[in-house]
Amino acid sequence: MKRPTVIGIAGGSGSGKTSVTRKIMEALNGHSVVLIEQDYYYKDQSDKTFEERLETNYDHPFAFDNNLLISHIRQLIDRQPVEIPTYNYEIHTRSDETIEVEPKDVIIIEGIFALENEDLRNLMDVKLYVDTDSDIRILRRLKRDIEKRGRTMDSVISQYLNVVRPMHLQFIEPTKRFSDIIIPEGGENNVAIDLITTKIRTLLNE
Repeated sequence: MKRPTVIGIAGGSGSGKTSVTRKIMEALNGHSVVLIEQDYYYKDQSDKTFEERLETNYDHPFAFDNNLLISHIRQLIDRQPVEIPTYNYEIHTRSDETIEVEPKDVIIIEGIFALENEDLRNLMDVKLYVDTDSDIRILRRLKRDIEKRGRTMDSVISQYLNVVRPMHLQFIEPTKRFSDIIIPEGGENNVAIDLITTKIRTLLNE
């Protein structure tokens, strides 16, 4: 049986990764595609007190259980189903619920640190980095967190300046050099998305 095509999509918070992912999945209509969001793989923190969990820096690579993610991607490549964990943001740890995912022809891994781990990168056939100006990204994050997460403007700005921005510069921006293709302006770049989906179809048909 043919090996699935694995695609990694990385980029900063608010860069447009989700829009790029959605458009690629729409363009691959007719092929079996599964999306694995890296955010599902935040580490279990049930061994910590609630106060300790509140100190978690979700914008640092150490927040993620990459060993489990890599194990699951390898199982999907071997055409085996996996039970993906879910995360409860209210109690800041992994929930008891899991999501059963069946193997597909295309596996898309999306997350801010999708290209940060070398072992994970080595499983990918196509590596993408969505590159969007920082002023656009903070405006998108501000709008999202206020409208969808009930945050205040001051709290979003404070988190961005004190955590998100420094972590982006230290850990996320440098992973751009590992990408095969850099996509400026996210989901608005239809030319880049067309080129990528053409390449993916070629891999699927080889």
